[in-house]
Amino acid sequence: MKSRENLVRLKQFQVNEKRRQLLQLDMMIAEFERMAGELEFQITAEEKKAGITDINHFAYPTFAKAARLRRDNLRNSQADLAQQRSAAESQLSEAETELSKAEMLESRDSRARETEIGGRSAMIG
Repeated sequence: MKSRENLVRLKQFQVNEKRRQLLQLDMMIAEFERMAGELEFQITAEEKKAGITDINHFAYPTFAKAARLRRDNLRNSQADLAQQRSAAESQLSEAETELSKAEMLESRDSRARETEIGGRSAMIG
């Protein structure tokens, strides 16, 4: 029943890979959050320095406009990553279910082999 053992190892690998992907998405989301926070701070500082907070004002700082655009792009990317994370969570759940089934089959096969071997030794003895 080597194939069942291989199946369990494959499913375990898949679960570990899904967990790694989820962790990577979490790290990217956190990094985008940090970067957006820094941009927000820079925007506020630039607006205070210029004394203009109205984005539509003709003298609104160019740097602040560019930083706002970058921040908004980061937020959009962060939302996309959150959707990917949600999908990755479902895939992880499915992979864990498949692993559990494979482990149960392996356990059942293992018990059957032990029973078979026990029956043979009782017949021999």
